Amino acid sequence: MAVLHNLKKVHRFDCSTIFCPFGSTSRRFVIQNHKFFCTHIITSQDENFTQNYLIKSCGLSPEGAISASKRVKLQCPERADSVLAILRNHGFSETQVAQVVRSHPRILVSNFEKTVLPKLHYFTSIGVSADDLAKAVASNPMLLGQSLENHILPTHKLLKSMLPHKSVGAVLKSGSRIFMANHGTSVLPNISLLRQVGMPQSGISYLLVNLTRLVSLKHESFALLVAEAKEMGFNMKNSTSLHAMNALWCKNALNRSRGVCMMSWGWSEDDFISAFRKCPKSMLVSEKKIMQVMEFLVNKMGWPSVVVAKYPIFFCCSLEKRIIPRFSVFKVLLLKGLVNEDLSLLYVLQIGEEQFLKRFVTKFVNQIPQLLSVYQGNVDIHDVIDTLKTESL
Repeated sequence: MAVLHNLKKVHRFDCSTIFCPFGSTSRRFVIQNHKFFCTHIITSQDENFTQNYLIKSCGLSPEGAISASKRVKLQCPERADSVLAILRNHGFSETQVAQVVRSHPRILVSNFEKTVLPKLHYFTSIGVSADDLAKAVASNPMLLGQSLENHILPTHKLLKSMLPHKSVGAVLKSGSRIFMANHGTSVLPNISLLRQVGMPQSGISYLLVNLTRLVSLKHESFALLVAEAKEMGFNMKNSTSLHAMNALWCKNALNRSRGVCMMSWGWSEDDFISAFRKCPKSMLVSEKKIMQVMEFLVNKMGWPSVVVAKYPIFFCCSLEKRIIPRFSVFKVLLLKGLVNEDLSLLYVLQIGEEQFLKRFVTKFVNQIPQLLSVYQGNVDIHDVIDTLKTESL
């Protein structure tokens, strides 16, 4: 008892063993070779320590800390402090640290120096920037749980053979799922199938860099998507077919809801299918974005909804930075008779910023002084339109 009485004055062992606040009666101690060992039984005191640590040191919300504490129990801060220090030293922001811990809290008690740090060093050694690596791990912390020898090294070798002019960092920017896939049953047979149907190397490179989740699908699922895209008339030699496959993979309730959304603006089923064939990516934007684009172009610009159906790429462009400023200027120029109404709307949308300003703004600013303000969003386009209509009377 005297030994235990004296131990109560000690707040921690050397944390190569374990941290034990000795006030609890739910711990028992053994003396062996003059060192103390603890058989630890989790108590509410440990849970409070864990939750407080997750909040104060890792940046989790109270709710997030409660959830994460169900998957990890901390008895000493030293190992967790070391893990956090290493992540921060490798360029992880506080937000990214919180994302990693929230998704994979057991990383705090891992043998980080032996199991995780070598992977960070390896990615850095092959040219992955600290920023790209931090983003990739934050979005998918399980990347660091993959075997360096069995997954990461073979994946890097595969990517080097497929992407001779691109870095692994480009793939990590898109997604790290390919580093977790079984190449023998997914990636390699999927690429082989694409080559059989005529996909050029440029398309395969695009797939590996931009659509890593798609190429990592099980081969049976991937083959069905290829067949469906071919049946819909997509040219499998064109990368558009890859976006079609990606959209088809995500379809089900997703695309059905978008179809209902677009048809509520007067589109027919044929309009929807035509739009999908022209720009499969447009079917992956949110319903909110679809409604905002249609609201502006149909209700504010006065275009028939079927015109929008001809240019589904509109849904993939920024409403605030491109669609509203450019088509507001175009509308004003049309009313003034300064541009031809047959001018391609796709041209108006897709030309570069400098070229657009020169072609549609500075060229006419003397005739319409408010034009630059319209482009910058500093005036209400309807006020300008009303003024132009009044002047024409």
